[in-house]
Parts: sequence; structure tokens; C-alpha cells
Amino acid sequence: MKEYRVAIPQEDLYLIDFSQEGQPGVGVVNAALHQFEPKVVFSWHLSVMIEFADLIDNGMPSKSERELVDPFCDRVDSLIKGTDGKRPNALFLARLTWNETRELIWRVHDPEAADGILQGIIEEHQFPRPFNYEMEHDPEWEKTKWHLKDAESNR
Repeated sequence: MKEYRVAIPQEDLYLIDFSQEGQPGVGVVNAALHQFEPKVVFSWHLSVMIEFADLIDNGMPSKSERELVDPFCDRVDSLIKGTDGKRPNALFLARLTWNETRELIWRVHDPEAADGILQGIIEEHQFPRPFNYEMEHDPEWEKTKWHLKDAESNR
């Protein structure tokens, strides 16, 4: 197995506003991943989609809904990354809120570890709202292009 030397970048977050299918959306994207190398080390694309229940205009969550879901999002982020900041299992890519949902996205090194964490959360019913997730092998980081398209200009 080939070994890689990886410098984990400090997160460099920027806000985005977007519109899709006539609905407004907001998000936070990690610009530090724009030129990250070696991409192959974090070759899995993990997306967690949470369904909101208490909504205001345009499918956006109410304040009380955000207060319920945000701590869960933070907890999942921490668990997916792991406890070793110098050797995390995942790099945070984005958090998007749009059309009654919140999507959390990471680039993952070990997909089995991330899958085990999410399965544990599901089995123990440790979530405030229904969610699902998808993890796909994406060694060329094709799935990050939309998220990182404006990263350089926002750094």
C-alpha cells in the first residue's frame, strides 16, 4: 500500500447563498479543501441529509428547529472526524440548508469507520430528526466541484 504525507489544513469557512429549484439556500463551505492534496487519501464522499420539521418561509428551519438540530450536526461532525486532529478520519467540506433539509458533507479516509458511527447513531436512536446518508467512492473529488467552485475567490 502506498503511503502519503498529508498536511491537514485548518478549516477556512465561508458562507454561500444559492437558489435551486426556486428555493433559497444557505451554506458554509470549507475553502481549505480547494487545493488539498493528496485527494486520494480522503477518497470517499459522505453526505448526511437531515429532514427539518419546524419550518418558516421558503423551507428554512425555525430558530427552535436550528437549536434542536445544530448540536446534533456538531456531534456528528466531531464523531466522523475522530479525536486525532492531526490524523482525522474525515475533512469537513460543507453544511447546506435548503428546501426543508440540512446536508452535512465530508471527505472520508476510512468509510467503514464512518459507516459504523452513523449506524450506531441510528441503532441507538440518537438523533433529533430523521436522516439518511450516502457514501460514495470519489477519488477524483468530482462531487466537490459545485461546493468548491467559488472557494478561491472567498479565501
